[in-house]
Amino acid sequence: MIPATTKKPPECAARALRTDVRVTFDDSTGTALLRGPVTSLALRPVRGPLRTVLHRLAEGPLPREELYEGLDGAGRRRADALLERAGHLLAYSVLTHDEPPLRRELVRLEPTARDARHRVADVAAGARVRLSRFAFCRSREGVLVLESPLVTFRAVLVDRAARELTAALGQPGRAGSAGEATGLSEAETLDVLSHLVGLGFAELADPDGTFASDTEPVLRQWDFHDLLFHSRIRSGRYDEAFGALYPYRGEIDPQPAVKPAPQGPATELYRPRRADIDARDPSLTAAVESRRSHRTFGERALTARELGEFLYRVQRVRVHRTPGPDAPGEDEVVSRPYPSGGSLYELELYVTVLRCAGLEPGVYHYDSYAHRLVLVSAAEADRRALLGVASRSVGFEVRPDVLVTVTSRFQRMAWKYRAMAYATTLRHTGVLYQTMYLVATAMGLAPCGLGNGDADLSARVLGLDYLRESSVGDFLLGTPAAATGLPADPGGEWHMVNSPEWAIPLDGSGKQGGDEKSFAP
Repeated sequence: MIPATTKKPPECAARALRTDVRVTFDDSTGTALLRGPVTSLALRPVRGPLRTVLHRLAEGPLPREELYEGLDGAGRRRADALLERAGHLLAYSVLTHDEPPLRRELVRLEPTARDARHRVADVAAGARVRLSRFAFCRSREGVLVLESPLVTFRAVLVDRAARELTAALGQPGRAGSAGEATGLSEAETLDVLSHLVGLGFAELADPDGTFASDTEPVLRQWDFHDLLFHSRIRSGRYDEAFGALYPYRGEIDPQPAVKPAPQGPATELYRPRRADIDARDPSLTAAVESRRSHRTFGERALTARELGEFLYRVQRVRVHRTPGPDAPGEDEVVSRPYPSGGSLYELELYVTVLRCAGLEPGVYHYDSYAHRLVLVSAAEADRRALLGVASRSVGFEVRPDVLVTVTSRFQRMAWKYRAMAYATTLRHTGVLYQTMYLVATAMGLAPCGLGNGDADLSARVLGLDYLRESSVGDFLLGTPAAATGLPADPGGEWHMVNSPEWAIPLDGSGKQGGDEKSFAP
């Protein structure tokens, strides 16, 4: 958030090309090309004084007067217009107050969005200041940088004094004395703080001693990691490469489209006939409208036939395409019953069988290509451990017939997608959840998607490398309990909204039947 005390940058603010931007000139057309890591900008006509300004910008940060030295009024106006157009490829710099050649660059502020606006704040020496709770430091290209999902700039901490000052801001303190241990003067310290506060990296205390990121209602409801994740998985306020860029092609081999099945005893599963399913399935509308989450389950055990049909309809490989020698640049892809970005299908299913007629208890991997279950672990302790996590997610002890653990082969996505690979995996997990809900509902089973799971525990039980493949979702499946359907009149707290005739008649199994009206949350 930008404090109310912000003002425009002072006229003496130092400017330079970003260190990752290069400028070239075409003398025949008078064009200057500024080429950045993601975007480029052509400027024309650029001759004489304007060319001199660009050369100076490329050499390092200079205050405005030194940058424009030798330009008349018209030349300065043209230079201002040039800098305005190229703003996203330029950086603001905070310098020490020394005269050249002793003057040092302390902090370089690089825009990360095309519409970024640089602001500075009035910071009094006696004001209390600290870093925003959303600000963080990381190493980038060998330099420590300060970033925040609230800010459309990156603060490159060029000088040791700036890094030490940033560390001191981890605790609230008096602004004028924040740089005491850094060798900076009070005036230089306040210069740096005016930029960090103005942009939102740091914040001033309110009169009551509190800070906005702790008390402002909207910010209070954002966790740090959630807001950072949101700011990085969609383009707009971040300047690094994004999308289907194949960043590791030619350097790292891609993961196969189909995961090789683990070694172990295998159980072939029932393969349903399409005609049989078409003859007995409810309509899509009936499945959607009667879908609900079940957290208690029936006395009848799930059968191996039902589990086989469920997995076949949810996750089997339908088509496998391997590009031939005439198309070496194309991806190896598969198709499954739900959509997946790039047809990459990085999700795998592991089935913990607790009670299933015709199938021994155990932890299995679903081989979606051969449509079979391969035993991973027969240990009861492993089943109990996974079920314990599921129970904590629900809030009480659950006893489903089957617990489905959804894992992701992360590098399958990251080999193609930059900056959005994990976010897309989570989208796929949601799509798979809905597919499992609808198939289970159509089959008259009791489904429940879980909101939490233990990725470390499941990786150990399943024998996986946490960084290569670990869990991103968990799903309960069983038969419906006899008394779990909502009554026709669920009580005064529930009110049918929009069209009452959309309420799906239920017969207790989740399928259409009977004359009573009910609805599912």
